[in-house]
Amino acid sequence: MSMQMLRYAAGDGISAIICTPHNKPDRRHVSYPKVVSRVDRLREMLAEEAVSIELHIGSELYYRNGIVEEMRKDMAKTMAGSRYILVEFDPLADYEYLRNGIYTFLMGGYHPILAHAERYRNVCARKCGIDDLIEMGCYIQVNAGSIIGKSGVGIKRSVGKLLKQRQVHFVATDAHDMKKRLPCLSDCADHVRKKYGEDYCRELFCDNPLYVIRNKEIALY
Repeated sequence: MSMQMLRYAAGDGISAIICTPHNKPDRRHVSYPKVVSRVDRLREMLAEEAVSIELHIGSELYYRNGIVEEMRKDMAKTMAGSRYILVEFDPLADYEYLRNGIYTFLMGGYHPILAHAERYRNVCARKCGIDDLIEMGCYIQVNAGSIIGKSGVGIKRSVGKLLKQRQVHFVATDAHDMKKRLPCLSDCADHVRKKYGEDYCRELFCDNPLYVIRNKEIALY
């Protein structure tokens, strides 16, 4: 399935991927050495088939107490070896809990990226909630499907407001399989380009992801 997804992604114009397996206490997740081994094998298979995609290792970290200490012990990983981390919370997490979690990562010296920010009701419903997180130093990621309406009209509308205000820094595939959650970005990129301009499209789909891979700081505004 991984190879099917990579072939599809290459055909969709994707040239580099940070693999972000879940790192969540109540969910089975693969240890870092095993992730490295499997990604290395995928790189070999890509070379054998001449599929031109760079693979980098990361993780989607579910926030919990002690997560920064786990990272310092190499039990959880940053994005492509950079100071950027991808973090998710319970969708119903209280705003202050989420904010404190982001603060914990910042104090640990990391650049937190809030995964699928459109899912957090208590952030999106709060006036200036996203603004406050960005001012703290948090980056905002949304899913491509949410932008083009695959998660419903309400979410599409709220994500559109974030894009209009340039409050989104990353757009992700959130790919999980070859049925409902495909590794596809081109339709979303076309939509963003037409509605919000070529410059912002390039920033979201090319420049900012490359800055993460190269461990360069991204301007929040």
